[in-house]
Amino acid sequence: MQKFAIIGMGCAGYHGVKSLREHGYEGEIHVFSDVSHPTANPMLTTYYVAGKIPRERMFPFGSLEEFTREFDVQVHADTKVLRVDTGSRCVVLEDGTREAFDKILIATGARAVSPALGQGGAGRTFLMRTVSDADQLKTMLEQNRVSSAVVVGASMVGIKVVELLYNRNVKVTMVDMASRLFPLACMQETAEILEQDLKDRGIDLLFRTGVDHVEETGEEVKTFLTDGTCLTSDILVLCIGTRANVELVANTQVIESEPVKVNRGIVVNTRMETNVPGIYAAGDCCEGTNLQTGETMIIGLWANAAAQGSCAGANMAGCVEEFPGSLPNNITHYFDKDFIGIGDPDLPGERNIFTNSHGMVSVIHEKDQLKCVNILGNYRISGMVKEYFVHRITGQGEDLTIADAGLLRASGVPEDFIVLLGGYHD
Repeated sequence: MQKFAIIGMGCAGYHGVKSLREHGYEGEIHVFSDVSHPTANPMLTTYYVAGKIPRERMFPFGSLEEFTREFDVQVHADTKVLRVDTGSRCVVLEDGTREAFDKILIATGARAVSPALGQGGAGRTFLMRTVSDADQLKTMLEQNRVSSAVVVGASMVGIKVVELLYNRNVKVTMVDMASRLFPLACMQETAEILEQDLKDRGIDLLFRTGVDHVEETGEEVKTFLTDGTCLTSDILVLCIGTRANVELVANTQVIESEPVKVNRGIVVNTRMETNVPGIYAAGDCCEGTNLQTGETMIIGLWANAAAQGSCAGANMAGCVEEFPGSLPNNITHYFDKDFIGIGDPDLPGERNIFTNSHGMVSVIHEKDQLKCVNILGNYRISGMVKEYFVHRITGQGEDLTIADAGLLRASGVPEDFIVLLGGYHD
C-alpha cells in the first residue's frame, strides 16, 4: 500500500489531505507539523487578540482529534522536518530519523519577516501571524498598561493591528517603506482616501521610511527609522510581510539528486508538481501562475492555498486536475471601511474613478483590458467582480450576463464600471 507525506498543516495541507480522500486514495497519510495545534487561519489572529472571537475560532476546521478521525491520518505534531531528500523521497526529521514515502506534498506555508533589529529580548516587540504571536500580544495587552505603539507594515495585517490597538485607546504610529497604504493592492487615488480617514482618527502615518534598528528595555521600545526619526512607544508590532518556508528543499548542498526548483517560493506547474517527480507543493510556500503576467509568483491568499492544496491532493491520488493560477486579490474590513483590491496597482494604463452613493470604484485599464480594480464599500460583490475580471484576462468563462449586470446595478455598482466589466446599458 502506498504511503504519502504532507509537510505542514495549514490551509493547503488540510485541503491536500481532504482531496486525497475525496479522490479515492486509501493508503497511509502522514502529516508533519511543527506546532501542536490544528490548522489555523492567520487572518483570524487579529480578531482573537481584539476579543472578537474566542481562541478556538482561529481553527476553522476543528481539533486535531477531529481531523485525525475524519480523514484517517497519522499526525506528527510538534515535529520539525529538517529536509526532504528528493533522491530517495525521504522526509528527514530534526532528530535524524528518515522515512521514505511514495509521494510528498510540501505545504509549509510562510513565516512573518523578523529582521535583526538590534537590542531586544525585553518582550515588547511582537510579530503577528501565528497562534503563538497572537497569544503573546494578547497577554501583553491584557496584563500591562499599553498607551502607545508603533506598527511597522501598512499591510492587511498591519491595519487590523492598528484597528485593535486604536480601539483600546492606544496611540498608534504606522510605518512603511512604501509610499502608501496597502502598496501591493491599493492604487494611489484610493490610498489617499483611506489614509485621510486614518489621520482623521489621530493615527500617525510615516511612509517612505523603514526601521534601522531597535533599542528595547523593560519599560519601552525605541524604534530608530532610516530617515533619522526615533519613535518611543510601549510596544512595537512588526507586520512587514512574509517569507516562504522553502528551506526543506532549498539547501542544495544536502540534496544528493536533482534539486527542487526554488525562486522566492517552490516553483510548481498547474498540477502543483515540482520539477522532481513525486514532489508536490501548495500554498504560501510555492509559486503558482499569476494570470495577469503568466509568470510564477507567491500569491499568499487563503482561498488560493485551499485551491492549490485540493489540486495537489487530486493529482497525488492519480486523477488529473489543473489549477490554472490566480491573481492578487485582497479584501479587508477595518473600522467602518471595506476595501477590495484585484490585480496589480502599479501596472500602466488609463485610470478612472467611478463613484455613487454606495461607494467608489477605481480602475486601471488599457482599452477594454482590466489591470487593477479597487472597491471601497460593497464587499459582497467582490467575488463576482473577480470572476469577470479573470474572464477579461483569460477569455475563459462566460461574459457578464444581463442578470449579473442587473445584480451589480442593484448593489450600487457604478454603471460605467459595469460596462467596462463587460456589462450592458439598459
